[in-house]
Amino acid sequence: MAAAATARAQGQSSNAAHFSLAYAPHEGSFASRGGLIEQIAFAADQGFTAWEDNEARSRPVAEQERMARALTQRGMKMGVFVASMPKWVQSRPLLGANDDAEREAFLADIRTSIDVAKRLGATHMTVVTGFLDPKLPVDIQTARIIDVMRRAGDIMAPHGVAMVMEPLNTRSNHPGVYMQTIAQGFAVARGVNSPAVKILADLYHEQIQSGNLIPTLETCWSEIGYLQFGENPGRNEPGTGEINYAAIVRWLRAQHYAGVIGMEHGNSIQGRAGEDRLIAAYREIDRQGVEV
Repeated sequence: MAAAATARAQGQSSNAAHFSLAYAPHEGSFASRGGLIEQIAFAADQGFTAWEDNEARSRPVAEQERMARALTQRGMKMGVFVASMPKWVQSRPLLGANDDAEREAFLADIRTSIDVAKRLGATHMTVVTGFLDPKLPVDIQTARIIDVMRRAGDIMAPHGVAMVMEPLNTRSNHPGVYMQTIAQGFAVARGVNSPAVKILADLYHEQIQSGNLIPTLETCWSEIGYLQFGENPGRNEPGTGEINYAAIVRWLRAQHYAGVIGMEHGNSIQGRAGEDRLIAAYREIDRQGVEV
């Protein structure tokens, strides 16, 4: 930390212009720059105005507080952290199954995540809706998941925090999950009908599962609360795959989107060269649709 502070004092950081959209790196995006707090400082110096941390809930309270102070000092927004995540090896939970126990455990995760959100100044938290039960009709599972999400929304709404449900692809990464597309998330969110329960639109997953990104965003926009970028194939920075992120940014700008965009991907090149490429990739797409 002292080294980073010295570098800033000596003018070695870029102090670049702010990005016009709130792209959010995460720990590891700038791994060569030091630990968590040093990476936040470096990101701010490059013009990033948001941060994302899937692991925040599992961090010690003291570390959460240090992160919150660092973000506040640099004027950065906190993006999502994960409030409830499946046990991948066991393919659980089954939130639409007959047993209430897993739904109650999910709600317990939500209750304990509220303090984390307040500590970090986060307004959104990620949830994954678990796995399909192969023994039950999908419609029954959907009804039960709508019910438990309604209950979760009632827990969260008084605190001004929204839960964003993340659809995941089954073709490359997560076979067997319940929620697989943004359209499916839209159906659940409309059934819940709460400002505290929305969709996390991770465009890497959606491209693999369904494609048709801009029309899908347009149709489901009223229930989308948060976005994440990541290329396909490779799940690295924009420009390394097939997704036209320049067009996505132009579309988002036309919607006057002011929320956080999580950089939910790796770097295509390791080390500082990869970090420089990451920054350049976001500079390139951030130019799209800017009035001059």
